[in-house]
Parts: sequence; C-alpha cells; structure tokens
Amino acid sequence: MSQRRTLSVLVAAQITGSIGIGASVSVGAVLAADLSGSAAWSGSASTMSTLGAAVWALPLARVAAARGRRLALSLGWLVSMLGALLVIGAAVAHSFPLTLPAMLLMGAGTAANLQSRFAATDLADPRHRGRSLALVVWSSTIGAVGGPNLTRPGASVAEVLGIPPLAGPFVFSAVAAALAVVVLFVALRPDPLASNGSRGRNLRVGWEVIKSSPQARFGVATLAFSHATMVSLMAMTPVHMQEHGATLTVVGLTISLHIAGMYALSPVMGWIADRWGRVRTVLCGQAVLVLAVVFAATSGDSMTMITVALVTLGIGWSMSTVAGSTLVADSVELARRPAVQGVSDLLMSLTGAIGAALSGVVLTLITYTGLSLAAGLLVLPVIVFSLTVPARGRVPSQL
Repeated sequence: MSQRRTLSVLVAAQITGSIGIGASVSVGAVLAADLSGSAAWSGSASTMSTLGAAVWALPLARVAAARGRRLALSLGWLVSMLGALLVIGAAVAHSFPLTLPAMLLMGAGTAANLQSRFAATDLADPRHRGRSLALVVWSSTIGAVGGPNLTRPGASVAEVLGIPPLAGPFVFSAVAAALAVVVLFVALRPDPLASNGSRGRNLRVGWEVIKSSPQARFGVATLAFSHATMVSLMAMTPVHMQEHGATLTVVGLTISLHIAGMYALSPVMGWIADRWGRVRTVLCGQAVLVLAVVFAATSGDSMTMITVALVTLGIGWSMSTVAGSTLVADSVELARRPAVQGVSDLLMSLTGAIGAALSGVVLTLITYTGLSLAAGLLVLPVIVFSLTVPARGRVPSQL
C-alpha cells in the first residue's frame, strides 16, 4: 500500500512539474539567442539548465539522505520555480547575463525529476523495480509533451501581463513547479526512505560503490553518455530548424514528439528491462541512438526527417535511461542509494551540460550533420563499459 501511494504522489508531481521543464525546452534556446543577439549563444540556455541539474544533484541527494525524499524533491521544485521567475525578470530587463543564473536555478527541477525515478524504487519489489521506475519516468509524458506547445498560449499570457512574448511560457514553468512543491510536501507521506529506516548520509559512499561494482559503473556510464548524446543533438535542433524556416509552433511540435519518445514508452522499457535484463536493454537502446543520429545526419532541410530523428533519439534515450537507472538501483542497498543516486545524477547532468555547451560550437564549425555524427560517437564508451560486466551479471533475473 505504501508503494502504491508513493507512486501515485510521484506521478502527480511529475505530471505538473514536467510541464515547466517542457515549456522551457523549446523556448530557452530562442530566448537566449534573442537576448544575446547571436545564435552562437543559443545553446547556453540548455547548457545552464543541464549544468544546474548537475549542480543541484548532490545537494538534493544530501538532503534526501539526511531528511528524506519529501523535503529533497520539494526543495528542488521550489528552486526551479524561483529560476523561472528570474527568467521572466531577465526577459523583461532584456538581460542575457541574468538569464544564465536563472536557467541554472531552473535546473533544480530537472534534478528533482531525476531523483524521483530513484524514489520510485525505494519501496519497490526487486522483481518489478524497472516497471516502478519506468512508471514515474512515463508520468512526465503529459507535462513534457504539452509544455513545448505552450508557446502560443504563453504569448497570450505574456500580453496580458505586459511581458515579452518569449517570457510567457516561463509563467507556466513557475506555476507548474509551485504545484509540484505543494503535491510533494503535502502528500508524500510516509517518506519512502524514512519508512524504510534507511538514510545513508555519506555521499563519498556513492563513489566507493560505483568504483567497486561493475554493474554500477556500467549503469552510470550508460546514463551519462546516453544523456550527453541526446542533449547534444536536441539542444541545437530548434536553432537548426529556425534557420531553415520552421516556425516556433513547428519547433514546439517537434520537441513535443521528441519528449514523447523519451517518456511515453517508458513502461514498455521497464517491462523489457525486467524481462530481458538491464544490459541487453541498454545495448538495444544504444543501437536506437545510433539509428537516430544517422537519421539526423541525413535529414538535410526536411523537417519530417528531423522530427523522425528526434523521436528515435527519445526512444533510444528512454530505453537506455530506464535500464541504466534500474541497474544503478539494483547495484546498491537502500541505505546507500541516495548517495549513489546523487553521484549518478551529477555525472549524467555534467556530461549533458558539456554536450550542450559544445553543441553550439560544433554546429557552427561542421553543421548539423557533423553535430549529429559527433553525438553518435558517444555511444562507443557505453559499449566498452558493457564488456566489463561479468557474464553472470547479464542474466535477466539479476539485471
């Protein structure tokens, strides 16, 4: 009963909070380019948001370890709400420098989003851990898919409030994050970690567990490099599409379909990971990522092919992330899970931030085709790490 209630609350919070993340994804790059006056800075919004997720990963994990999931997740969404309000202020002041710390704060929402998937495993039956984690990931679909399509309604809200049109979607981001705070702080009782009596406080334990466990190392490598592949390509796609004549509405629809690919099939990915095994599922996910970058590299000016590429990219990310996250959860006892989760999310977000930061430069130097192929190279480290997992660790009943 406690697990069912926990999942219900986490799902509700993910649906509301992810609206804010989705609303900022398609507009952030365009707002950064507008305020800076240069497309070269368009990737900075995604970079700072992803970097923010890395910056907040360890503090939120530390709060979870000391005080439980309820306070940690609520705090993450609260900081994200403040970041959205600061983005609005930056747009009103037409200040590009102010946008950067604002997006850094908004990254706390992504950190809370990531931590929620591990919260889903705290009380889960090990046989169904992948499905529990995937359900929480899936719940982001509604908000994340709808969010990018709030550009036009956001412009209408902006007109009413007397703020720039591109600031409008961030109003939704602020409200959505506030709702997530209320849902989690009021309803996440009993706390999943507290009800198990397990709160690991030493985050250095996370590094030790990852270094000592081949399964944990492979899981973390999967999360880090798969996320970097996805972010590197996705961050620059809105700019590439606009340069080829796509409207914000078309960009928003494409990003929505991409996010649908990331989240909508998560329960299927969880079932596959539980049934086939985590390692096999990760490797299938890497194959799908390779297919996605090939589609992107050969898309040319075709908006249809770009959309197909991004949907495929989302599916590959989903398969890899669900299986990789479950593998990390499998590799550690509950008392140490917050510590390992904090390190895992830190590395995942850092690689994503680096990918987003470099993507704008790569796009400028070798075009969208070159960026796509460069992103595809990040699959190679995951394959190498898979070779370090012992043969017995590949059995579905264990992984």
